[in-house]
Amino acid sequence: MDIILELARRIGPLDANATAEARERQDSLTKPQGSLGRLEALSIRLAGITGNSRPRFPRKAVFVCAADHGVAADGVSAYPQEVTAQMVINFAHGGAAINVLARRVGARVIVADLGVIGEIPPDPTIARKSIARGTRNLANGPAMTGEQAREAVCAGIDLVEAELPRGLDLVATGDMGIGNTTASSAIVAAITGRAVAEVTGRGTGVDDSGLQRKVAAIERALAVNQAIGSAPLNVLAKVGGFEIGALVGVILAAAAHRIPVVIDGFISGAAALIATEYCPQVRDYLIAAHSSVEIGHRILLERMELVPLLNLDLRLGEGTGAAMAMHLIDDAVAVLDEMATFADAGVSEKDAEQDPV
Repeated sequence: MDIILELARRIGPLDANATAEARERQDSLTKPQGSLGRLEALSIRLAGITGNSRPRFPRKAVFVCAADHGVAADGVSAYPQEVTAQMVINFAHGGAAINVLARRVGARVIVADLGVIGEIPPDPTIARKSIARGTRNLANGPAMTGEQAREAVCAGIDLVEAELPRGLDLVATGDMGIGNTTASSAIVAAITGRAVAEVTGRGTGVDDSGLQRKVAAIERALAVNQAIGSAPLNVLAKVGGFEIGALVGVILAAAAHRIPVVIDGFISGAAALIATEYCPQVRDYLIAAHSSVEIGHRILLERMELVPLLNLDLRLGEGTGAAMAMHLIDDAVAVLDEMATFADAGVSEKDAEQDPV
Protein backbone atom coordinates (compact mmCIF):
# COMPACT_ATOMS: atom_id res chain seq x y z
CA MET A 1 0.00 0.00 0.00
CA ASP A 2 1.22 3.51 -0.87
CA ILE A 3 0.70 5.22 2.48
CA ILE A 4 1.39 8.71 1.16
CA LEU A 5 -1.00 8.35 -1.76
CA GLU A 6 -3.73 6.85 0.42
CA LEU A 7 -3.38 9.73 2.87
CA ALA A 8 -3.60 12.31 0.08
CA ARG A 9 -6.79 10.68 -1.19
CA ARG A 10 -8.40 11.32 2.20
CA ILE A 11 -8.00 15.08 1.80
CA GLY A 12 -11.37 16.28 0.61
CA PRO A 13 -12.97 19.64 -0.12
CA LEU A 14 -13.86 22.12 2.59
CA ASP A 15 -17.10 21.49 4.45
CA ALA A 16 -19.74 23.43 2.51
CA ASN A 17 -22.33 23.45 5.31
CA ALA A 18 -19.92 24.73 7.96
CA THR A 19 -18.64 27.34 5.52
CA ALA A 20 -22.15 28.58 4.75
CA GLU A 21 -23.17 28.68 8.41
CA ALA A 22 -20.02 30.58 9.39
CA ARG A 23 -20.55 33.09 6.58
CA GLU A 24 -24.17 33.62 7.58
CA ARG A 25 -23.19 34.19 11.20
CA GLN A 26 -20.30 36.47 10.25
CA ASP A 27 -22.67 38.62 8.19
CA SER A 28 -25.11 38.91 11.11
CA LEU A 29 -22.59 40.15 13.72
CA THR A 30 -22.86 43.67 15.11
CA LYS A 31 -20.60 45.42 12.60
CA PRO A 32 -20.78 46.47 8.99
CA GLN A 33 -20.22 43.43 6.78
CA GLY A 34 -16.59 43.14 5.80
CA SER A 35 -15.40 45.70 8.34
CA LEU A 36 -13.00 43.20 9.94
CA GLY A 37 -11.45 42.55 6.55
CA ARG A 38 -9.42 39.39 6.13
CA LEU A 39 -10.19 38.20 9.66
CA GLU A 40 -13.73 37.50 8.47
CA ALA A 41 -12.63 35.45 5.47
CA LEU A 42 -10.10 33.64 7.65
CA SER A 43 -12.71 32.59 10.18
CA ILE A 44 -15.00 31.31 7.44
CA ARG A 45 -12.23 29.24 5.84
CA LEU A 46 -11.26 27.80 9.21
CA ALA A 47 -14.87 26.70 9.65
CA GLY A 48 -14.74 24.97 6.29
CA ILE A 49 -11.47 23.24 7.12
CA THR A 50 -12.64 21.90 10.48
CA GLY A 51 -16.27 21.23 9.60
CA ASN A 52 -17.27 23.32 12.63
CA SER A 53 -19.11 26.58 11.98
CA ARG A 54 -17.71 28.07 15.21
CA PRO A 55 -14.22 26.56 15.54
CA ARG A 56 -11.78 27.14 18.38
CA PHE A 57 -8.16 26.01 18.69
CA PRO A 58 -7.09 25.37 22.29
CA ARG A 59 -4.67 22.52 21.39
CA LYS A 60 -1.92 23.87 19.16
CA ALA A 61 1.41 22.35 18.13
CA VAL A 62 4.44 23.58 16.22
CA PHE A 63 6.39 20.83 14.49
CA VAL A 64 10.05 21.83 14.24
CA CYS A 65 11.84 19.37 11.96
CA ALA A 66 15.64 19.46 11.76
CA ALA A 67 18.24 17.96 9.42
CA ASP A 68 21.56 18.79 7.82
CA HIS A 69 22.42 19.30 4.15
CA GLY A 70 25.44 18.07 2.26
CA VAL A 71 25.44 21.21 0.11
CA ALA A 72 26.68 23.15 3.16
CA ALA A 73 30.14 21.95 2.12
CA ASP A 74 29.96 24.39 -0.79
CA GLY A 75 29.99 27.41 1.52
CA VAL A 76 26.33 28.37 1.00
CA SER A 77 25.67 29.37 4.63
CA ALA A 78 27.09 31.99 6.96
CA TYR A 79 26.98 29.50 9.87
CA PRO A 80 28.84 26.22 10.45
CA GLN A 81 26.91 22.98 10.20
CA GLU A 82 27.29 22.12 13.89
CA VAL A 83 24.74 24.86 14.62
CA THR A 84 21.92 22.51 13.56
CA ALA A 85 22.54 20.06 16.42
CA GLN A 86 23.18 22.89 18.87
CA MET A 87 19.85 24.50 18.02
CA VAL A 88 17.97 21.21 18.31
CA ILE A 89 19.25 20.98 21.88
CA ASN A 90 18.23 24.60 22.44
CA PHE A 91 14.70 23.84 21.17
CA ALA A 92 14.45 20.89 23.53
CA HIS A 93 15.54 23.09 26.46
CA GLY A 94 12.95 25.74 25.59
CA GLY A 95 15.47 28.51 24.87
CA ALA A 96 14.88 29.38 21.20
CA ALA A 97 12.68 32.06 19.70
CA ILE A 98 10.06 29.50 18.70
CA ASN A 99 9.82 28.28 22.29
CA VAL A 100 9.16 31.82 23.53
CA LEU A 101 6.58 32.60 20.86
CA ALA A 102 4.87 29.22 21.14
CA ARG A 103 4.47 29.70 24.89
CA ARG A 104 2.83 33.07 24.22
CA VAL A 105 0.13 31.43 22.11
CA GLY A 106 -0.23 28.25 24.17
CA ALA A 107 1.31 25.89 21.62
CA ARG A 108 3.49 22.91 22.38
CA VAL A 109 6.69 22.50 20.37
CA ILE A 110 7.46 19.11 18.83
CA VAL A 111 11.17 18.82 18.02
CA ALA A 112 12.25 16.10 15.58
CA ASP A 113 15.68 15.00 14.36
CA LEU A 114 15.30 13.85 10.75
CA GLY A 115 19.00 13.71 9.92
CA VAL A 116 21.23 15.94 12.02
CA ILE A 117 24.98 15.36 11.63
CA GLY A 118 26.11 16.49 15.09
CA GLU A 119 25.66 14.49 18.27
CA ILE A 120 22.47 15.13 20.23
CA PRO A 121 22.43 13.79 23.81
CA PRO A 122 19.56 11.47 24.75
CA ASP A 123 16.44 13.52 25.39
CA PRO A 124 12.92 12.09 25.54
CA THR A 125 11.49 15.38 24.28
CA ILE A 126 13.24 14.99 20.90
CA ALA A 127 11.55 12.71 18.36
CA ARG A 128 14.27 10.52 16.84
CA LYS A 129 13.39 10.08 13.15
CA SER A 130 16.87 10.29 11.63
CA ILE A 131 17.09 8.91 8.11
CA ALA A 132 20.81 9.57 7.58
CA ARG A 133 23.47 11.93 8.92
CA GLY A 134 22.49 14.70 6.55
CA THR A 135 21.68 14.57 2.85
CA ARG A 136 24.29 14.21 0.14
CA ASN A 137 25.49 17.31 -1.69
CA LEU A 138 22.68 18.14 -4.11
CA ALA A 139 25.12 20.05 -6.33
CA ASN A 140 26.87 16.78 -7.20
CA GLY A 141 23.88 14.43 -7.51
CA PRO A 142 20.62 13.47 -5.78
CA ALA A 143 20.34 14.73 -2.21
CA MET A 144 18.71 11.45 -1.22
CA THR A 145 17.29 8.29 -2.69
CA GLY A 146 13.63 8.05 -3.64
CA GLU A 147 13.10 5.67 -0.73
CA GLN A 148 14.69 8.13 1.70
CA ALA A 149 12.41 10.89 0.42
CA ARG A 150 9.36 8.74 1.05
CA GLU A 151 10.73 7.77 4.47
CA ALA A 152 11.05 11.46 5.35
CA VAL A 153 7.45 12.18 4.35
CA CYS A 154 6.23 9.16 6.32
CA ALA A 155 8.21 10.35 9.35
CA GLY A 156 6.28 13.63 9.27
CA ILE A 157 3.01 11.73 9.02
CA ASP A 158 4.03 9.68 12.07
CA LEU A 159 4.80 12.86 14.04
CA VAL A 160 1.25 14.13 13.55
CA GLU A 161 -0.35 10.75 14.23
CA ALA A 162 1.61 10.50 17.49
CA GLU A 163 0.25 13.85 18.67
CA LEU A 164 -3.42 13.22 17.87
CA PRO A 165 -4.15 11.34 21.13
CA ARG A 166 -2.99 14.42 23.08
CA GLY A 167 -5.46 16.58 21.18
CA LEU A 168 -4.53 18.59 18.11
CA ASP A 169 -6.62 21.43 16.69
CA LEU A 170 -4.07 23.62 14.91
CA VAL A 171 -0.69 22.74 13.39
CA ALA A 172 2.25 24.98 12.52
CA THR A 173 5.35 24.03 10.57
CA GLY A 174 8.91 24.92 11.60
CA ASP A 175 12.41 23.96 10.51
CA MET A 176 16.09 23.92 11.35
CA GLY A 177 18.98 22.96 9.11
CA ILE A 178 22.10 24.77 7.93
CA GLY A 179 21.89 24.85 4.14
CA ASN A 180 18.13 24.44 3.92
CA THR A 181 17.44 27.73 2.12
CA THR A 182 19.66 26.41 -0.66
CA ALA A 183 17.55 23.25 -0.91
CA SER A 184 14.35 25.32 -0.76
CA SER A 185 15.48 27.62 -3.55
CA ALA A 186 16.33 24.57 -5.64
CA ILE A 187 12.85 23.15 -5.01
CA VAL A 188 11.15 26.40 -6.03
CA ALA A 189 13.27 26.72 -9.17
CA ALA A 190 12.64 23.08 -10.13
CA ILE A 191 8.87 23.33 -9.69
CA THR A 192 8.22 26.84 -11.02
CA GLY A 193 10.88 26.95 -13.70
CA ARG A 194 12.03 30.37 -12.50
CA ALA A 195 15.67 31.37 -12.84
CA VAL A 196 17.77 30.42 -9.81
CA ALA A 197 18.80 34.03 -9.15
CA GLU A 198 15.11 34.99 -8.95
CA VAL A 199 14.36 32.55 -6.12
CA THR A 200 17.60 32.60 -4.12
CA GLY A 201 18.25 34.93 -1.20
CA ARG A 202 20.93 35.33 1.45
CA GLY A 203 19.52 32.82 3.93
CA THR A 204 21.37 33.18 7.22
CA GLY A 205 23.08 36.30 5.86
CA VAL A 206 25.76 35.29 3.37
CA ASP A 207 27.79 38.04 1.71
CA ASP A 208 27.89 38.68 -2.05
CA SER A 209 30.45 35.96 -2.72
CA GLY A 210 28.45 33.53 -0.59
CA LEU A 211 25.31 34.33 -2.56
CA GLN A 212 27.19 33.69 -5.82
CA ARG A 213 28.35 30.30 -4.51
CA LYS A 214 24.79 29.50 -3.49
CA VAL A 215 23.32 30.35 -6.89
CA ALA A 216 26.05 28.39 -8.66
CA ALA A 217 25.48 25.33 -6.44
CA ILE A 218 21.74 25.37 -7.18
CA GLU A 219 22.29 25.78 -10.90
CA ARG A 220 24.63 22.76 -10.87
CA ALA A 221 22.07 20.81 -8.84
CA LEU A 222 19.24 21.47 -11.28
CA ALA A 223 21.42 20.49 -14.23
CA VAL A 224 23.05 17.37 -12.82
CA ASN A 225 19.78 16.07 -11.35
CA GLN A 226 17.57 17.11 -14.28
CA ALA A 227 15.20 18.37 -11.59
CA ILE A 228 13.14 20.93 -13.51
CA GLY A 229 9.72 19.51 -14.31
CA SER A 230 10.16 16.39 -12.19
CA ALA A 231 7.30 14.96 -10.13
CA PRO A 232 7.02 16.58 -6.67
CA LEU A 233 8.46 13.72 -4.62
CA ASN A 234 11.24 13.31 -7.18
CA VAL A 235 12.11 16.99 -6.74
CA LEU A 236 12.26 16.36 -3.00
CA ALA A 237 14.63 13.44 -3.50
CA LYS A 238 16.87 15.24 -5.99
CA VAL A 239 17.32 18.63 -4.33
CA GLY A 240 15.40 18.63 -1.04
CA GLY A 241 16.11 17.85 2.60
CA PHE A 242 14.96 15.32 5.16
CA GLU A 243 13.30 18.00 7.30
CA ILE A 244 11.52 19.41 4.25
CA GLY A 245 10.20 15.96 3.44
CA ALA A 246 8.98 15.52 7.01
CA LEU A 247 7.12 18.83 6.79
CA VAL A 248 5.42 17.57 3.62
CA GLY A 249 4.18 14.66 5.70
CA VAL A 250 3.06 16.93 8.55
CA ILE A 251 1.05 19.01 6.08
CA LEU A 252 -0.60 16.03 4.39
CA ALA A 253 -1.43 14.30 7.68
CA ALA A 254 -2.93 17.40 9.28
CA ALA A 255 -5.07 18.14 6.22
CA ALA A 256 -6.29 14.53 6.13
CA HIS A 257 -7.53 15.04 9.71
CA ARG A 258 -9.16 18.39 8.82
CA ILE A 259 -6.63 20.31 10.93
CA PRO A 260 -5.58 23.75 9.64
CA VAL A 261 -1.87 24.10 8.89
CA VAL A 262 -0.11 27.41 9.49
CA ILE A 263 2.85 27.60 7.11
CA ASP A 264 5.88 29.50 8.38
CA GLY A 265 8.53 30.90 6.06
CA PHE A 266 10.61 29.85 3.07
CA ILE A 267 11.55 26.30 4.08
CA SER A 268 8.05 25.50 5.29
CA GLY A 269 6.78 27.11 2.11
CA ALA A 270 8.97 24.84 -0.02
CA ALA A 271 7.48 21.83 1.79
CA ALA A 272 3.99 23.20 1.23
CA LEU A 273 4.79 23.70 -2.45
CA ILE A 274 5.74 20.03 -2.79
CA ALA A 275 2.61 18.99 -0.87
CA THR A 276 0.27 21.08 -3.02
CA GLU A 277 1.90 19.95 -6.26
CA TYR A 278 1.46 16.35 -5.08
CA CYS A 279 -2.10 16.90 -3.80
CA PRO A 280 -3.67 20.19 -5.00
CA GLN A 281 -6.60 19.84 -2.57
CA VAL A 282 -4.24 20.38 0.38
CA ARG A 283 -3.92 24.06 -0.55
CA ASP A 284 -7.32 24.80 1.01
CA TYR A 285 -6.01 23.67 4.39
CA LEU A 286 -3.02 26.02 4.45
CA ILE A 287 -2.75 29.41 6.16
CA ALA A 288 0.27 31.43 5.06
CA ALA A 289 1.66 33.04 8.21
CA HIS A 290 3.93 35.71 6.77
CA SER A 291 5.99 36.93 3.86
CA SER A 292 9.69 36.23 4.39
CA VAL A 293 12.49 38.46 3.15
CA GLU A 294 13.71 35.44 1.15
CA ILE A 295 12.87 36.39 -2.43
CA GLY A 296 11.75 32.88 -3.36
CA HIS A 297 9.08 32.89 -0.67
CA ARG A 298 6.89 35.39 -2.49
CA ILE A 299 7.15 33.34 -5.68
CA LEU A 300 6.10 30.09 -4.03
CA LEU A 301 3.18 31.80 -2.24
CA GLU A 302 2.01 33.18 -5.57
CA ARG A 303 2.26 29.70 -7.08
CA MET A 304 0.02 28.34 -4.31
CA GLU A 305 -2.27 31.41 -4.46
CA LEU A 306 -1.80 32.06 -0.75
CA VAL A 307 -1.82 35.55 0.77
CA PRO A 308 0.26 35.86 3.96
CA LEU A 309 -1.23 37.30 7.14
CA LEU A 310 1.89 39.20 8.26
CA ASN A 311 4.84 41.02 6.73
CA LEU A 312 7.48 41.58 9.39
CA ASP A 313 10.74 41.02 7.45
CA LEU A 314 11.24 37.69 9.20
CA ARG A 315 13.86 35.16 8.08
CA LEU A 316 14.52 33.01 11.13
CA GLY A 317 12.40 29.95 10.42
CA GLU A 318 11.77 27.59 13.35
CA GLY A 319 8.02 28.26 12.98
CA THR A 320 8.35 31.73 14.52
CA GLY A 321 6.12 33.53 12.02
CA ALA A 322 3.55 30.75 12.22
CA ALA A 323 3.38 31.07 16.00
CA MET A 324 2.76 34.81 15.66
CA ALA A 325 -0.01 34.18 13.13
CA MET A 326 -1.75 31.87 15.59
CA HIS A 327 -2.73 34.96 17.57
CA LEU A 328 -4.62 36.29 14.54
CA ILE A 329 -6.26 32.92 14.01
CA ASP A 330 -7.46 32.89 17.61
CA ASP A 331 -8.74 36.44 17.17
CA ALA A 332 -10.60 35.57 13.98
CA VAL A 333 -12.47 32.60 15.44
CA ALA A 334 -13.13 34.35 18.77
CA VAL A 335 -14.92 37.17 16.99
CA LEU A 336 -16.97 34.67 14.99
CA ASP A 337 -17.89 32.70 18.10
CA GLU A 338 -18.30 35.34 20.81
CA MET A 339 -19.51 38.51 19.15
CA ALA A 340 -23.21 39.28 19.42
CA THR A 341 -25.45 39.26 16.38
CA PHE A 342 -27.74 42.19 15.56
CA ALA A 343 -30.68 40.11 16.79
CA ASP A 344 -28.91 39.13 20.04
CA ALA A 345 -27.97 42.71 20.89
CA GLY A 346 -31.13 44.41 19.68
CA VAL A 347 -29.10 46.59 17.33
CA SER A 348 -30.68 47.83 14.13
CA GLU A 349 -29.16 46.50 10.95
CA LYS A 350 -28.30 48.49 7.85
CA ASP A 351 -31.38 49.92 6.16
CA ALA A 352 -31.59 48.12 2.85
CA GLU A 353 -33.99 50.78 1.54
CA GLN A 354 -31.79 53.73 2.42
CA ASP A 355 -31.20 56.02 -0.53
CA PRO A 356 -27.59 56.72 -1.37
CA VAL A 357 -26.42 60.19 -0.39
